[in-house]
Amino acid sequence: MAVREGQVGSGWLAAQPWVSLVVRLVLGAVALWAGVAKVSDLEGSVRAVLAYDLVSGALADLAGYGLPVVELVLGLLLLGGLLTRPVAVVNGLLMLVYVGGVSSAWARGLSIDCGCFGGGGAVDPDETQYVSVILRDLALVVGSAFLARWPRSRYSVDGALGL
Repeated sequence: MAVREGQVGSGWLAAQPWVSLVVRLVLGAVALWAGVAKVSDLEGSVRAVLAYDLVSGALADLAGYGLPVVELVLGLLLLGGLLTRPVAVVNGLLMLVYVGGVSSAWARGLSIDCGCFGGGGAVDPDETQYVSVILRDLALVVGSAFLARWPRSRYSVDGALGL
């Protein structure tokens, strides 16, 4: 059954591009903020990766140097609204990887700062914030899934290009 003007669904049709804009800008700002914080201290980013005790050596270097760049690119693409659906999918998958890493550190009894926005490494056990970090990242997964489902948004390069 098609939605007609004045029916319940027509409000969503009008609101959806605006809601997607807000979600896109929030996701983009978070990714950009995380990337900028890490790229300004790449050695610290590598230390944060090493603190998870999941990878070492060249793989830790690759993650420590590469993830900030990935976050910067995702953030810029989201803020601009270019390739919104695939970028939202990649962003959501990255957040799930982060949830897995933080959950693993928590389950193994590590006392580390997540390094999500720079910093990272060992902290006092009372300073860990695993629950809030996991909940925040899961909220970002939900936002990414929302944007992957409804990528059309106001003020986007995709819209200007007719994508």
